[in-house]
Amino acid sequence: GIILWLIVGGVIGWLASMIMRTDAQQGILLNIVVGIVGAFIGGFLIGPLVGVALMAFDFQVTSAVAAGVFGVLTVAQILALPRDRRDRRATAEPRPSVLADWRTVASNRRFVLFSCAMIGSYVLSFQVYLALPLHAASITSSEQASTYLVAAVFVVTGVIAVAGQLRITAWFRSRFGPTRSLSLGMALMTVAFVPLLAVPTATLTGQVAAIAALLLAAAGLAIATATVFPFEMDTVVSLSGNRLVATHYGLYNTVVGVGILAGNLGTGALMSLGNRLGFPALIWLVLIIVGSGAALALRALHRAGALSVPEPAAREADVAVEAGGDRR
Repeated sequence: GIILWLIVGGVIGWLASMIMRTDAQQGILLNIVVGIVGAFIGGFLIGPLVGVALMAFDFQVTSAVAAGVFGVLTVAQILALPRDRRDRRATAEPRPSVLADWRTVASNRRFVLFSCAMIGSYVLSFQVYLALPLHAASITSSEQASTYLVAAVFVVTGVIAVAGQLRITAWFRSRFGPTRSLSLGMALMTVAFVPLLAVPTATLTGQVAAIAALLLAAAGLAIATATVFPFEMDTVVSLSGNRLVATHYGLYNTVVGVGILAGNLGTGALMSLGNRLGFPALIWLVLIIVGSGAALALRALHRAGALSVPEPAAREADVAVEAGGDRR
């Protein structure tokens, strides 16, 4: 989902900058931002709306369309990705193993800590697809009304992302810098759930207030997501030291993917538990706690300098140490 859009978005942004001959001026951060805007158009705005329409028609059709899209993308990647045509037998350089690359990345302590801290960001942002639609169903009186409300949630998030991504990124970068913006964006993502904590059901304050709280939460999540994602992708590249960048992305996606799985399972369990206990706000309270913990963790990493780009001398020393370890 989002992870794939972001990686592909970075590539799309880079290709666009190459076509426009602005790659040297843009740098990786702006490449990612440009790509994210395009990815959000297809992912956050068009994708969910098409999905809602297909689900309303037939689930088997939805599954078939999704499988077909992934099949086409798989074939396209096989055909488009370049082959490694180097003759390694003609050189003395041994081919590094995948496990050796993963061990090198896993030994990057700052990167691993950052990956673990970012799990909270994905757990919260993915509630646009889980907790918010389930909540929409609980505060509406019919399936059709629920479908319209979920569509409105996706429209709000999509419009904010497409219209505001560049402005939001530029504003935070100019005032707070990339690494501090991560913790601030995570704090905004946490605050986005406060309206739902205040208005957890439609019976207490009325349906209009409950719908307004839901849309306000969706808007807050969209702004926070637009704040975090560009700096997040830039930080992954920075912490890699421009070595094994794709492998760093692979481990990063694995870590946050496991976190998303655990978070979604926990979300469903907490929503059921809250309904049984007569405390429907339980899920929003727990999500606020998770987000607060993630924001504090990112703030601590920022204050410790663990998110900064390594100095060239220090980076060369780390490479020498790793090379010495490999020889041993």
